[in-house]
Amino acid sequence: MTDPSIDTSRPSSARVWNYLLGGKDNFAVDRELGEALRKANPAIASVAQAQRRFLIQAVTLFAGEAGIRQFLDIGTGLPTADNTHEVAQRVAPESRIVYVDNDPLVLVHARALLTSSPEGETAYIDSAVENPERILSEAARTLDFSKPVALTMIGILGNVADYAQARSIVKQLLDAVPSGSYLAVSDGTSTSAQSVESQRVAKQSGHPYNLRTPEEITGYFEGLEILEPGVVSTSQWRPQQGAPTESLDVYCAVGRKP
Repeated sequence: MTDPSIDTSRPSSARVWNYLLGGKDNFAVDRELGEALRKANPAIASVAQAQRRFLIQAVTLFAGEAGIRQFLDIGTGLPTADNTHEVAQRVAPESRIVYVDNDPLVLVHARALLTSSPEGETAYIDSAVENPERILSEAARTLDFSKPVALTMIGILGNVADYAQARSIVKQLLDAVPSGSYLAVSDGTSTSAQSVESQRVAKQSGHPYNLRTPEEITGYFEGLEILEPGVVSTSQWRPQQGAPTESLDVYCAVGRKP
């Protein structure tokens, strides 16, 4: 029986993305939009896969080389293999992770699946990205903001229609964390006609997603030290051997707060 809080009459970004990643936590309305997006932009599933790989790479870097033990994952999406807490705690079991999303199905899964290692801790905040005050207030119950935090915002900032507001949200979050903290962002870009067409299809379905330019993605990292290789197509960020490296309409970067 479906949770009554879950609206199966309208597509959900988390569920559509789950479908494009080959998951089963989606409904007919999500699959219909997923196929319409795939028709508009045949590379859309590759975009979803590239973003997932980037998240895993970034979290591995943070927990390993950077020595970060606190993670704030905003726009969690539906749990799959290698979620943020699993990747971080595999490297450092004492890691503390706070997930943020506002999709009711994500909440149901989070409570059931996002468990922690005995040494660490995971928590879940039901909040939209547009409410950074609530996110920070709730996250402070689990995270110590006097110590470095890794912020991950993968495929979420396009949900904010106004770019200036999106920049402001990122700045507010970064202002709350100390020197030595990190930011990882990956988001869809208006770098091809197919990508722009997929944006039109999504908007027409009542599920708008706002593409940015690579220069706008760069704007999120103002004041940060951007790690090599800079702001690049997500598939080309420190590519792993054997992974596809074609340029996709999704850009990313990792920055460190000095």
